[in-house]
Amino acid sequence: MDLDLRDKVVIVTGGAKGIGRGIALVLAAEGAIPVIVGRKGFDNQLVVDEIAKFGGTAGQVIAELSNPQECEKAVKEVISKFGRINALVNNAGVNDGVGLENGNYADFMASLHRNVVHYYLMAHYALPELKKSKGAVVNISSKTAETGQGNTSAYAAANGGRNALTREWAVELLKYGIRVNAVVVAECWTPAYSAWIKTLDNSEEKLSEITSMIPLENRMTSAEEIANAVVFLLSERSSHTTGQIIHVDGGYVHLDRALANA
Repeated sequence: MDLDLRDKVVIVTGGAKGIGRGIALVLAAEGAIPVIVGRKGFDNQLVVDEIAKFGGTAGQVIAELSNPQECEKAVKEVISKFGRINALVNNAGVNDGVGLENGNYADFMASLHRNVVHYYLMAHYALPELKKSKGAVVNISSKTAETGQGNTSAYAAANGGRNALTREWAVELLKYGIRVNAVVVAECWTPAYSAWIKTLDNSEEKLSEITSMIPLENRMTSAEEIANAVVFLLSERSSHTTGQIIHVDGGYVHLDRALANA
């Protein structure tokens, strides 16, 4: 299916690794121009070069998005380089383990800046261009907002905020024809997830336990599967879809866990 994304300029925050990289690759394969916004230029450029190898076009902007001033600077740089913004994917963030019992105010607030404040700021600064293009926004979210996890109060709160902002922006931006949706991630296999699993005792056993709880095929979601959903939501093929919080998780959040072992 041609998603009619050719030459559309799409900001992808955190596009150098994991899910963000997967989104950038699928966008480029559809002929769009993903612009990776991340704090490490070397990592950003690796994905730009990877895309160039298969004939695609991409760009990059170096920015530390937990710094509010750099969000504005990043958007301005994208406009300066490409002249437009057709869509925004808010993806950057980290499950940083700021809990309730052992957390503190400073760490909690810093985590909100790492995980949700820049979602607001990137959309705020990109909005004038999105209004011109009747663009689309997709926010990447996490199951932690709905399931909890333990010892991750700030990240869970940030993801609850991501979901709420998705619905709020969908309402506010109706008058501009801008669609806003979210894709919720549960257990997705990325380099970061792999590194985390390896820190656990009996890591292979723990991974098997996790996958056994994923109802559809008892396996992890791939970054490409998340990316496919995101890119569809950015395209005009989903032209009447807005304000939706879509789970791409093999049924992890909403299906009875007993099904996994049925």
